[in-house]
Amino acid sequence: MPSADRPTPPGRTQAEPSPEVAQAAKVTLRIAIQASRLVSEPQALTAARAALALDLSSGHRTIALYSSSAAEPDTWGLIDALHERGHTLLLPLLGRRPDGTVRRGPDWGVYAGRDRLRVGYAGIAEPVTEALGSEGLARASVVWCPGLAATVSGDRLGTGGGWYDRALAFASPNALVGVLLRDAEVRAELPVQPFDRRVDVIVTESRVIRTNGGRNSSADSGR
Repeated sequence: MPSADRPTPPGRTQAEPSPEVAQAAKVTLRIAIQASRLVSEPQALTAARAALALDLSSGHRTIALYSSSAAEPDTWGLIDALHERGHTLLLPLLGRRPDGTVRRGPDWGVYAGRDRLRVGYAGIAEPVTEALGSEGLARASVVWCPGLAATVSGDRLGTGGGWYDRALAFASPNALVGVLLRDAEVRAELPVQPFDRRVDVIVTESRVIRTNGGRNSSADSGR
């Protein structure tokens, strides 16, 4: 359940609906977007998005990403390209540890190649390398988050578990936080709640949008 005493993220000034109304609106929107993602994306569009994200990431040594599922914009081309170029990549560790104990917060591991992965929570691939803990995210100067939609003000609609909202509390204050989406998933507005964390940049298959509410905001640099 959302907590009413969590601070409002910097830059958010619009009136927010009640928690119940916002939550119901989020559920409806998630269902619609997830249904639209059942239509597979042409490989050329996937490659174009990865190329834009690679360009944004290229000047950074340590980058946090996620291993995409079938219903998400593919991240594996980006992961492979960054790994081949020698960047340090952090991927989420989800669910229980290999020894069966419960993780007490968001956790990360260093990506060491496709042959050093295991199937984790919900069938999501995760590294078998040493767990870094929640604080491990502070090493990254770029954080790519999953999402279903976002706005030019930086609001992001996640999948509903709140994992990244909690994880981003441990990110470096100077980190660039971005989301990878399809063009149609960039919205004029989204239902938001006080605990939702904003992003600085949106990358689609055709454009890069620096959000006007993010910490590192600038003009739309779509191409």
